[in-house]
Amino acid sequence: MMIHWDEDGQSRSAQWHSENGIAPHKKIQIADDTLTADIAYRLACEGTAMLYKGDFQNARQLLQALVRRVDKPSKKSKRVDRVEKEKTKSSLDTFNLHRLSQSQRARILGMLLIQVDADHHISLRRAPDVAPACLEAYGIQKDSYVISLRELLGVISAHEWRKKGVPILARDNEEIRIHPHYGVFSPIRGEYIELVLKVQLPNVLKQHSIAFDIGTGTGVLSVVLAMREIQKIVATDLDDRAISCAQDNIKRLHLHSQINIVKTNLFPVGQAALIVCNPPWLPARPSSSLEHAVYDPESQMLKGFLSNLKNHLLPGGEGWLILSDLAEHLGLRTREQLLSWIEDAGLKVLARLDTKPQHHKVYDKTDALYLARSKETTSLWRLACA
Repeated sequence: MMIHWDEDGQSRSAQWHSENGIAPHKKIQIADDTLTADIAYRLACEGTAMLYKGDFQNARQLLQALVRRVDKPSKKSKRVDRVEKEKTKSSLDTFNLHRLSQSQRARILGMLLIQVDADHHISLRRAPDVAPACLEAYGIQKDSYVISLRELLGVISAHEWRKKGVPILARDNEEIRIHPHYGVFSPIRGEYIELVLKVQLPNVLKQHSIAFDIGTGTGVLSVVLAMREIQKIVATDLDDRAISCAQDNIKRLHLHSQINIVKTNLFPVGQAALIVCNPPWLPARPSSSLEHAVYDPESQMLKGFLSNLKNHLLPGGEGWLILSDLAEHLGLRTREQLLSWIEDAGLKVLARLDTKPQHHKVYDKTDALYLARSKETTSLWRLACA
């Protein structure tokens, strides 16, 4: 898609890029260092995008000023304790209002635009070298493109995470790190990794040391299973970024002999003694390609895993479903629904290991979803054929 604007009395255009799937803006105004935050906020709220042509660091400061204006609570909300206020609404209403608010926030903050050359260079004063980060995220480009500054900063941040990695466990006094790629969900919530590390492996693995990792993402659970000395692991995913990321992590850790990556929907061909799956935890529609690891529309992946698990388990094998109950506290799914899907799939629950998440939002009372997050439990469900 192309985006068009007028500059210095001439019509100009470039490729438009948006991971959120936002259509090219129709109303665009050239902006520079003279633009005030108040005027920028008004333009953004009115639906006018601003293509920045001034100093890059000033553009970042302008975006920060827009964030402060978007996030500033009204005088009315200051007078009422937020947690008490949320108690008057249903959990589902709170969730829907939160998503609407986040969508509106993203729309306003996405109105500040930056043009990037085909070689991923930004022709603005004090602009950083973003070429490595943009090349990782977008690949080789033939033409100049326009992107929101907010998305560009996300690309830069993802590049830094990819370089330093996320520590997941230690082996022989060596820290094992996973390096997430842009657009692939980072394994920063370590509680589910701890569950996979400590749960007892099924006995049938002693005779058939093969496991499947369904929806592998970064490959983190495949790596954990390899560290638990499972000899053959087949990891699957449909997303090209995820497959590239998992392959990169396996290469870094020299685990080619144990882990094989397959591009397929859910299950590979054959059967395994252990099949693990950490599907997206919330049954809602993702608003961008980056949200597919969080939102699973109508629980399609979850139900697909459960309904086909029985056909891919070896006799005596187990399926490990890693799932948060946040959806239950938000009114998006009930425990009874989950148990009925398990039963309808011809499965039984052998055991369930629970743990409490430790991420910062659990303790943040200003978070719109605090009441639900404070009750959240992450579980590893050990499933077997009924």
